[in-house]
Amino acid sequence: MNYQQTLDWLFQQLASFQSVGQSAYKEDLANINAMCSLLNHPQNNFRSIHVAGTNGKGSTSHLIASVLQEQGYKVGLYTSPHLKDFRERVKVNGKMISEKEVVDFVKAHKDKLTEIGLSFFEMTTALAFAYFSDQKVDIAIIETGLGGRLDATNIIKPELSVITNVALDHQNLLGDTIELIAKEKAGIIKEGIPVVLGLTSDEVVSIVAKIAHQRQSKFSQSTSNKVYKSSLAADCQQENIATVCEVVKQLRLFGWDVTDKSLNDGLQNVIVNTKLRGRWEQISDTPTVICDTGHNIHAVKSIVKQLNNESYDNLWIVLGLVGDKDVDGILELLPIDANYVFCQADIPRALTVDKLFDKAAQYSLGGIKVQKPVDALAEAQKLANENDLIFVGGSTFVVAEIL
Repeated sequence: MNYQQTLDWLFQQLASFQSVGQSAYKEDLANINAMCSLLNHPQNNFRSIHVAGTNGKGSTSHLIASVLQEQGYKVGLYTSPHLKDFRERVKVNGKMISEKEVVDFVKAHKDKLTEIGLSFFEMTTALAFAYFSDQKVDIAIIETGLGGRLDATNIIKPELSVITNVALDHQNLLGDTIELIAKEKAGIIKEGIPVVLGLTSDEVVSIVAKIAHQRQSKFSQSTSNKVYKSSLAADCQQENIATVCEVVKQLRLFGWDVTDKSLNDGLQNVIVNTKLRGRWEQISDTPTVICDTGHNIHAVKSIVKQLNNESYDNLWIVLGLVGDKDVDGILELLPIDANYVFCQADIPRALTVDKLFDKAAQYSLGGIKVQKPVDALAEAQKLANENDLIFVGGSTFVVAEIL
């Protein structure tokens, strides 16, 4: 199989949460342990930092990677989902894994992938661990896919565990209270391994600190009030940057060499260094078009706050949602005075554009329906004036299609 045929096989044969949702979620670590055992435990061959959280874990992972790259370390970065190319998930110093590496891995282990019954994410995790081992990275930043305790990435023994924050999301899988979700996220805390917690609620702080104490893990929380310059423009990124500053502080205590210059340069050069996309990203001007992958209540609150700080004549929102999110909770947060172009990403989990249109009307959100996100953006650009602002979001998959 060539690269495209390999990807097609992976998406067809291995259940992908990205496509089908809950049925692809595996509630134990047996599969990933079995696969990594066959691969001679590659996750034990490199140092790592493990990052979980409801929001900001992807940005935080990229920021940490960028800082360490600036210091001269060879840095692996494993994140999900991808926006344009599957290979975005696995990078070393900002360079994606090659198509050949993906093809060769699948070719060598195809029978075992199906025999063990790996999910798409479990396979990708095994691929990333094997690749980082082969590349002899100095350290890898490993982002959890979902939750933490039962996430496929949770077989690593990291230098440091990081939890960015905890909010309601994926309640059908992780629990329907903040306490239950916090306990799932805190499942990445290992015996004796320090943990850094980002800015979050007092309830979450109490839960995570207690679990850290039980596991004899040093607990620290981000406290920096300094505003840093970063190529990630949204105001909410300062919370993630504060977490990164605490991570750097802890790494220094363990003997890692990370200068203030590397910290500052890493924050400012994160997009160049890691190729991160879709975080309050301006993709066009006259009119300004900004996209963001935020897709749950906590993230949407930050997006609306950011929109209120922007200057424009009229606001246009190109919106598509996933059906298994808190659709009502998201819609009631969105501005009534915006002009909406409702759309539907091309995945089975997407809320149909007709249902979204009707549901939005219940919250006095009016506009038009255009099926495809790309066409929806084109329609918004046609209708908007040059001093207007067009925001594209509601779903990672809407942004992915736009990009």
